[in-house]
Amino acid sequence: MHRQRVIGGLILLGAILIAAALILLRSEPEEKAPVEQIPLVQAEPVEIRSGNLLISGAGTVRAREELTLAAEVAGKLVYVNPALREGQLIARGETLFRIDTADYRNAVQTAQADVAAQGVSVLQAREEVALAKAELARFQQRGASAGNAYASVDSSDYAAQILPPDVLVQKAQAGRQVAEQSISSNGLATREPQLKSAQAGLRRAEAQLANARTALKRTVVTAPFSGVVKTEQIALGSFVQPGQSLGSIVGTADYEAVIPLSEKEAALIPQLFRAGAGNRIEASVYSNYGGTRYRWSAYVDRVNRLLNPQTRTIDIFLRIPNPMRGGSPAAKQNGSGTTATAASAPPLFVGSFVDAEITGRAMKEYGVLPLAALKAGNKIWLVRDNRIHIVAVEILQRTDKTALISTSGLGDKPVVITGNLKIATEGLRVRIAKPSLDKTASQSGPSPAPAKPKTPAKATAAK
Repeated sequence: MHRQRVIGGLILLGAILIAAALILLRSEPEEKAPVEQIPLVQAEPVEIRSGNLLISGAGTVRAREELTLAAEVAGKLVYVNPALREGQLIARGETLFRIDTADYRNAVQTAQADVAAQGVSVLQAREEVALAKAELARFQQRGASAGNAYASVDSSDYAAQILPPDVLVQKAQAGRQVAEQSISSNGLATREPQLKSAQAGLRRAEAQLANARTALKRTVVTAPFSGVVKTEQIALGSFVQPGQSLGSIVGTADYEAVIPLSEKEAALIPQLFRAGAGNRIEASVYSNYGGTRYRWSAYVDRVNRLLNPQTRTIDIFLRIPNPMRGGSPAAKQNGSGTTATAASAPPLFVGSFVDAEITGRAMKEYGVLPLAALKAGNKIWLVRDNRIHIVAVEILQRTDKTALISTSGLGDKPVVITGNLKIATEGLRVRIAKPSLDKTASQSGPSPAPAKPKTPAKATAAK
């Protein structure tokens, strides 16, 4: 028992000595410098431009002129233009529809007969006036002579019916001047009121003739301007009433787009409230069709002097001339790499949603920043010498994709971080990621497919 204890103690002591020797003889571990973790970020240069600002906005296209078709006279439709259908083009001066003219032609003939009859009445009244004036002048000459010049006047004479002989004698005794005043003051003696009545009847007949001719002209309705038929409720043979709506036409000479801008954005357009009065402010509108972006020239027509009560914005009305000619291609087709031709350009559609660019004030330089690079508090993260510098910028205008900023404090050739970094501190070291090959290839256009190797004829036969 004692011997076993001694052997066990020796074994334990030997193990301790071996462990101590291993610890004393071990080699020191190799020291390595800690690896610094530098974030990899996506960044791109800030686009610096000069010249006039382009104030961006969006709105809806609407017709500048819209006409409601209606009949001015009642009657049966005897002709309807075949092109008077929804969506069809109508040229200026083209006949839209005609109403039966039989009743209106008869009304013109009746009015012409009335005018002729009233003309005869006027001629007769004029002759009677001339005869009455001549006879009264003869009686006045008798009254001016000495003695009783009216004693031989026949009681059946025309003048005696107006002024009896005994009255004429009294007038002669009272003096020539009193007699002349009495005769001249009686208007019926010259039959001039009868002439005026006949002339009034002639004018009334002529007015009725003019109305009849106007009603006859109104049986034919023509297009006052070139346009597109928006709606139509008309059929050949139907009876129409004055004022009855038969459809509507949208004028195609000019369209307009309503672009709401904030007060800050509107202030970037010089002389905005003088637009149209010899001050032409150029603009452009853009619309997408079939994957291609098209552009139409426009200009500021007018500005609403009242704020929009819902959005608290200022409505800018852009006038778009010749919208039916088609816009000019402004971008490449998606995935094709080829530019669309002007011949394939569509017309601008009423009701379409468009983007607009309005010429603003001229600036020496300004920056165009991707909206993803803008951080809270209008700050951006610039990269200089592989370190982050946090800079506050002045926002001139902000859109859904970009922001126009002042170049103050950006430095020379600024590069801004656009993503892949959530938190940044001043002076933090970063690495800028290179553009991916897929992105580069998509920007340069699709690459041609590799040619397939030709299969030998023998191998094909073996298969």
